[in-house]
Amino acid sequence: MIIDTHMHPTNIVDQAWRHDGEPFTGERTIEMMNGPYMINGKPRRIDYGCIMPPPGNSVWQDGMPGGREGIRKYMAYITELVQRYPDRFIGNFMYNPRFGPENGAKELEFHVKEYGYKMMKLHANMHAYRPDRALDWLRPVLRVCDELGVVVLIHTGDGPYSIPTQFYPIIREFRDVNFILAHFGVQTGGVYCFEALYMILDSPNVYGESGWLLQSRIVEFAQQMERHQLVFGTDSPPNEPGMWARELEVLCGPPPQGMNLSEEDLEGYLGNNMAKLLGLKPTPPPRTMEEAQARLLDTYATVDPVPAS
Repeated sequence: MIIDTHMHPTNIVDQAWRHDGEPFTGERTIEMMNGPYMINGKPRRIDYGCIMPPPGNSVWQDGMPGGREGIRKYMAYITELVQRYPDRFIGNFMYNPRFGPENGAKELEFHVKEYGYKMMKLHANMHAYRPDRALDWLRPVLRVCDELGVVVLIHTGDGPYSIPTQFYPIIREFRDVNFILAHFGVQTGGVYCFEALYMILDSPNVYGESGWLLQSRIVEFAQQMERHQLVFGTDSPPNEPGMWARELEVLCGPPPQGMNLSEEDLEGYLGNNMAKLLGLKPTPPPRTMEEAQARLLDTYATVDPVPAS
């Protein structure tokens, strides 16, 4: 299967990025996920999307309720989508400690137990806190992650509060929690991919997300990392998933652009590594065009089969 660890559907134009056009709803997201995307000559879809609100929608604004009520409000549309499309969407809880650390911890537990959320997102830049100093803001919610097996996705790649190593203190404190470094330390405001790499190499509970990482660095880093420590994430929207899938597919080619990666290991990067973290059953890649087409016709898929060449 293919699992995108990083998607932001919304029913309102996001409050920070202010993208043009109509809101990128859950239905538009599923249409995008259905593709199809050609990978090693076979049509594929993104089977699951791990979804969270755009981070700007989780920042307190005038007139917005605070505390647990405010958290539940900014998470409401994601919860609606997780319930409406359980075979396509997995909930990722956006944690903003400014609504109260204990409130956030209780709401994370509620969303996990009530709606099956499996992930939590930290975005220290959007929520304005220093993660290496605000440990008391992070510990309550991380204890819930530790207890319930929640995977933590961390926004990284730009200052002042999202440089990867700023999260080392909390990562070292919670060694049984799995952390994914979103964007692999790369954003428009900085390139901290080597920091992210060395954190991954040093820490068995730290993983890298492929999206935003430069293609030449993907092949360089993938050869040094354990095969299970790289996952597929696109930060869509605004990004288009197919281009990031292509940057992983190219690893199946010869050096220097590729590393002669097997299709089984590519399937790990595209989804099976994440499936194991989420407690889902991994699947092998489709062996034939017919098998690939059959998968596209599964529940919720709306694309027509691609003619065999």
